Amino acid sequence: MQAYITYELFGAKGDGKTNDIAAIIAAHDYANAHKLPVIAHAGATYYIGNAAKGAVIKTDTDWTGASFILDDTEVPLHERGVSIFTIIADKAPYMLEGLTSLKKAQPHLGVRLPEDSVVVLTDANTKRYIRFGPNANMGSDQQEIIVVRKDGTVDAATPITWDYEQVTGAQVIPMDPETVTVKGGTFTTVTHPDILKPNYYQRGICLMRSNVVIDGLTHYVTNEHPVNGAPYGGILTIRNCADILVKNCTFTPHITFRYVNAKGVDRTQGTYDITPARTANLTFENCTQTVDILDTRYWGVMGSNFCKNITLDGCSFSRFDAHQGVANVTVLNSTLGHQCLNAIGFGTVRVENSTLYGITMVNLRADYGSTWEGDVIIRNCTWIPRQGKHFAWAAMIGGSCNTFHDFGYKCYMPHTITIENLHVDDSRMSPDGSGIYLFNNIVSEWTDEAYEAKVKAEGYPYEVTKKLSVSGYTSFSGNKWKISLNPFMYRNTEIVDGDC
Repeated sequence: MQAYITYELFGAKGDGKTNDIAAIIAAHDYANAHKLPVIAHAGATYYIGNAAKGAVIKTDTDWTGASFILDDTEVPLHERGVSIFTIIADKAPYMLEGLTSLKKAQPHLGVRLPEDSVVVLTDANTKRYIRFGPNANMGSDQQEIIVVRKDGTVDAATPITWDYEQVTGAQVIPMDPETVTVKGGTFTTVTHPDILKPNYYQRGICLMRSNVVIDGLTHYVTNEHPVNGAPYGGILTIRNCADILVKNCTFTPHITFRYVNAKGVDRTQGTYDITPARTANLTFENCTQTVDILDTRYWGVMGSNFCKNITLDGCSFSRFDAHQGVANVTVLNSTLGHQCLNAIGFGTVRVENSTLYGITMVNLRADYGSTWEGDVIIRNCTWIPRQGKHFAWAAMIGGSCNTFHDFGYKCYMPHTITIENLHVDDSRMSPDGSGIYLFNNIVSEWTDEAYEAKVKAEGYPYEVTKKLSVSGYTSFSGNKWKISLNPFMYRNTEIVDGDC
């Protein structure tokens, strides 16, 4: 029997011209059936044009030395969401019956499972993340991912985030105990030339299996229109899985496009190279991008939704961004560029031994209520405000909360913020600048008790940070930090200044 499978065994040419998708599909189908690894030929270039379906990966795959051209120039709209490769579990997902309601942090589902699994919970009767601003919407169904052991215990690292008055869906995706590794490969996406507004292209790798390592992938993007074009979900989409390691990979952000939406509002079009959704325990290690992380012509490289426990370690990205919530963010030994660290969610944001270049260092997204129900810890970091450009003032924790909008949840500033050994390079601040603030003017109207009474009567109260601890703060100018352009908001915040 073959020790491994190649695409050429099933008719692939690897000449960069012939559409090899049928041979690639057949090779992986055979490898999956016989539990054999797949190895691409070093030096081959596999061209993939139109594809009504993609290949399914269930075994180790080595693309080292091989290249893939994903040519989207003539791909019709109905094929734009066909993943060229999908990594899936051996066992099919199924719906768990019998769950009627759940409580936040409930430790056990009250049922047993055949094996450890990830479970995607949904309450379609409750809306969360009701977006505010130019991209306003009616919110999303309450949903999240948890890891559940076969005895029904919810893994402590992925606790239940919400109360579920009615569980309308509980999809179970079994976790394969063995790790599948996908190595190497240089991918080039030739983008679709038309302006297709919200029609996202997803012709990359879709990862839907737990316990996977992606190692050494490189992705380039060509043929982009300099002003506008089709938006992309990227080369790597990750969803409904846990325990994923992406290491030694290189990604390419897309050009920032603009278009007028259905409401007549001119807006930017988010287009990504990495899009995780409902993923737990996701780590990026020693990853980077092909374009300058400070080049504002390009959108942020990653945007996530409904994830838990995302870590960047040794990475250089234009940004980290959590849209519809993340529980726990860790940034270690990394550099974040012009869009820096954007998040809303729960748990702990921990940033250590890293350099950040954003307008703000940590931005609590205004369109989702500038909420972080948890803590922020910043240690041994450097912040270079406003991408190293000239500025009059800067705020480390940014955001803007409309306290008369229902986001579908109570909004919080971080309960505690701990800053240790932060250096701020304020060398580009204008001579008459007002300084470095720890908090932005997040609720500009909150300047008196009358406003607090109005919010209590008519709006949605916003909980302010309870405790702020700062020690080892230094700056290029030698100037000390200030609390905020709007100090009234923080009059009841306990401030521990370790440098006094």
